[in-house]
Amino acid sequence: MDDIPGRDLKAGIPLRDLSESAMVAGVIDGEEAILVRVADGLYAVGGLCTHYHARLCEGLLTGTTLRCPMHHARFDVRTGEAIGAPALDALPCWRVETAGDRAVVRERTVAAAGTARPVDGALQRIVIVGGGAAGLAAAEMLRRQGFAGALTMISAEADPPIDRPNLSKDFLAGTAPADWMPLRPEGWYAEQHIEMLLDRPVRSIDAKARTVLSADGGAHPFDALLLATGAEPIELAVPGAAPGQVRLLRSFDDSRAIAATAASAKRALVIGSSFIGLEVAASLVGRGIEVHVVAPEAVPMQRVLGPELGRFVRELHETHGVVFHLNTTVKQVDGQRITLADGTALQADLVVAGVGVRPRLTLAEQAGLAIDRGVSVDEFLQTSVPGIFAAGDIARWPDVHTGQRIRVEHWALAQRQGQVAALNMLGRRLRFDAVPFFWSQHYDVAIQYVGHAEQWDRIEIDGVPESRDCSARYILAGKTLAAVTIGRDRESLSAERELELAGADSAE
Repeated sequence: MDDIPGRDLKAGIPLRDLSESAMVAGVIDGEEAILVRVADGLYAVGGLCTHYHARLCEGLLTGTTLRCPMHHARFDVRTGEAIGAPALDALPCWRVETAGDRAVVRERTVAAAGTARPVDGALQRIVIVGGGAAGLAAAEMLRRQGFAGALTMISAEADPPIDRPNLSKDFLAGTAPADWMPLRPEGWYAEQHIEMLLDRPVRSIDAKARTVLSADGGAHPFDALLLATGAEPIELAVPGAAPGQVRLLRSFDDSRAIAATAASAKRALVIGSSFIGLEVAASLVGRGIEVHVVAPEAVPMQRVLGPELGRFVRELHETHGVVFHLNTTVKQVDGQRITLADGTALQADLVVAGVGVRPRLTLAEQAGLAIDRGVSVDEFLQTSVPGIFAAGDIARWPDVHTGQRIRVEHWALAQRQGQVAALNMLGRRLRFDAVPFFWSQHYDVAIQYVGHAEQWDRIEIDGVPESRDCSARYILAGKTLAAVTIGRDRESLSAERELELAGADSAE
């Protein structure tokens, strides 16, 4: 990180430099911080996001909400509280007072939760099925809000909740150590009195008896339940491939296995030109492996980004040596020899498939929950059975921004759904109206996407993608549904805010 920016905030800042909604970056006892003025006063908070330490002075302040430019986490500047995932930890705070015509930062204070309310005593037992980001965010929010009853997380995975986006990015590339991956340290669950049951598949949910039955015979009664089973990668039937030869990437174990093979691999084939597939390609290139990508599409990611940005992504990978085989598929595998449908023959000692995922719906179907290409939930993320909520990749909800029922497979969105579901379990009745957001990393290029556009009739591009400085807006019938930015993090935040306001107007 560069040198710490800004002024010594303990020495004071002239009040004339602090117009409303302005941010002044500086230092407090050697620590990066931000001094802000909002409608009800002056506040000083830490200057680095608690998720991945991006500089918040480069973000956006809207009212009392400070938004991180990297992954769109949100904080309340009055309390430091992390009010929007992916950040879960509060910012440090300092007391500010006025001395004459200056704002002066004083002693450090304890960051307050700010939004905790009394919890209904009738709610004694909450069970979360699923060990991903949505479940962890829900559990953290329940404890933050003062829920003191029994709280159990049941996960089929062997590892506790992890930073899943890094499985195809830094961890697979070998630039992030394994101990970066857990979202919470090992002892956190015990400290929070959360019963974490790992490697424990759930056999069934008895919605009438309000009990979760695990495959080992355990019975877990609940007063409220969050179903957050996530999605599973689509397996390809590749003729001739040995069992396990075509690797999939979803779990920490999957990424570890691919990384172990990549340590000695020289040539890799990635099946699929999705975001996951191409992030895997970039990570393997970073390890010095020759990478080929095969996909049936004519342009990578055209369905999500459109043709121009899709071509840019292809050319970006090609400049790093990736060879594309588009408009074709894998026809046959014979050991390390791979034949494509167009007759091309390749050699690969590592094959990874990234062709999408499907929601895990078996438990929801068995429990009698309403299903619509996902688990149907209302605006409060409650399923068709009262007291049972769903969040993350399985949830299909009424989206105020598009006017449609949508299901979105974004990691940060899953966390935000987990947080809102937790609050609604506690009786808050908060409508889920967040704007979907995801990011994708390709070498030194980060692509940020806000909104949700399954179709459009026009794409407006400002700037030149090749310059790593552009934005694109996806418009249908005159309405902007989504925006993509490259090298314009603050513009991404502004686009997100615009979509929020448009959604609020639509909901009225």
